[in-house]
Amino acid sequence: MKKLLFCLALATSTPAFAALKVGDHAPDFTAPATLGGKEFTFHLADALKKGPVVVYFYPAAFTQGCTVEAHEFAQAMPQYTALGASVIGVSHDDIATLDKFSVSECQSKFPVAADRDRHVMKSYDAAMGFLTPYADRTSYVVTQDGKIAFVYSALDPDNHVAGTLKAVAMLRTGK
Repeated sequence: MKKLLFCLALATSTPAFAALKVGDHAPDFTAPATLGGKEFTFHLADALKKGPVVVYFYPAAFTQGCTVEAHEFAQAMPQYTALGASVIGVSHDDIATLDKFSVSECQSKFPVAADRDRHVMKSYDAAMGFLTPYADRTSYVVTQDGKIAFVYSALDPDNHVAGTLKAVAMLRTGK
């Protein structure tokens, strides 16, 4: 029943528009995360030392759209890596759920972070309207100097990977 209500709410809600804009400073954050079922603490500032970071928010692990999106990010990881970028997914799910999600849906290709108190999603204005426990499906590209270079917000999982890849490639080429 809970999953049905969640799906109904997703279907009837309108997409949110992220308040953070291109050029804004990306809020730094630290969160419990997992990659391939191995837990660690993710710190955005540390990840940015290695290159741009795609920070993508998604409503809930193992739901249809979130599974599609995770698969697409996993398949595109060689392209992100070649461009010097990394990816982190963020949701309100607990770390035990994300341990499983990181192995199965993310195919152990990129980490996902647990934002149980919704502090990260709120700082990025990625909380889903009236369903505050859930994140909107919003993707950001953060430059090494901590600025937002790209924002895309849509509940449909299509175009998040294509848009962030294009933005990361533009950072690399300057075009």
